[in-house]
Amino acid sequence: MAAYSIRQVQTPLNLRVIDNLAPQAPLFLPLFALIPPPIFDIVTALLYIAVDLGCAEALSRIAESDVARSTRLFTSPRKDSKWDSLAVEAGYLFNPFTIATCLARPTSVFSNCAIFFAIASAIDRKPAKSMLALALAAYFSLYPALLLPPMILLCCDQSMQTRSNLPGTASRLSAFFFGSLAWLLAMSYMLTGQSWEFLRSTYGVHLLLPDLTPNVGLWWYFFIEMFDSFREFFLGVFWLHLMAYVGGLCFRLRKQPLFVLTTLIGTFAIFQPYPSIADASLYFSLIPLYSHVFPLMRYTFFAIATVLYATLLGPAFYHLWIYAGSGNANFFYAITLVWSLGLSIIVGECLFAVLRDEWEVERPEMEGKDVRRI
Repeated sequence: MAAYSIRQVQTPLNLRVIDNLAPQAPLFLPLFALIPPPIFDIVTALLYIAVDLGCAEALSRIAESDVARSTRLFTSPRKDSKWDSLAVEAGYLFNPFTIATCLARPTSVFSNCAIFFAIASAIDRKPAKSMLALALAAYFSLYPALLLPPMILLCCDQSMQTRSNLPGTASRLSAFFFGSLAWLLAMSYMLTGQSWEFLRSTYGVHLLLPDLTPNVGLWWYFFIEMFDSFREFFLGVFWLHLMAYVGGLCFRLRKQPLFVLTTLIGTFAIFQPYPSIADASLYFSLIPLYSHVFPLMRYTFFAIATVLYATLLGPAFYHLWIYAGSGNANFFYAITLVWSLGLSIIVGECLFAVLRDEWEVERPEMEGKDVRRI
């Protein structure tokens, strides 16, 4: 869903031919298909502005909670060094990637908005609302379902659940999440004339990767070059690789569930099948919550320079390949590798800084000293 524009859902309302539509959640179609064409651009522009403002409001609530610096099990020694919630909100609204996303109007914005509200609701101690918002995000797109374990950890942390109560709470929240998702799917089933074909059209696109249109991700080029006999095997490998981060991060950073969510969102922006700049915008909006560990990062300039390099040259390389005909697929894929490298460095640097912050709490005598890997 992340790679598709709102223009691809501006179609006649004929839900029985959903195979001919862009792979969108069926409940999206009545929302946009009934907008009269003369005012479609104005209405959708206002809608996307409202969604961005809603995301900024949710992000402001997250920043004001101080959960990024202090949880039930961990308090950073640098908790007093932070950005004001207004600065975090402005950083999101005036981020060039956010502005570009609003102008491009991809449908992934709605999934991002649901993720923001899921996190904000968990912090506000409204776990049911959080699970409903996360189910909505998973309904719009597939990968937010992988955020369920850290979201449950965040809900439990904010509600001060003890370790003995954690399994029962996790079971109830999981049941509510899957129940909400099942209700949304049942509504889609009724809306499409009691047909389950929308599952293949909507979610099968992510799982089976039939669309190999060039994008900023890593999957499309690999599977263009892949022999058909190995396709199913490597689809499984790629999806297992994406899911493997969830368990390890939840276990190692269980004291800071919000950072687990942030890191997974950054990882998904790199490794999901159809990423877009909207996914990067979501990740970049959460990074300022951890401004207290910025001094611990080592390669900040290199990471920012790499992302800017790919951002500026990516459109040029795409134009040279697709329109000017003076390049080839390798030409554009090379710059997407640079983009992924830049995001990977930022994710790794944030992870290193937070782990170093935790380590200095455990060993205060090492504060300010250089650390070398042996």
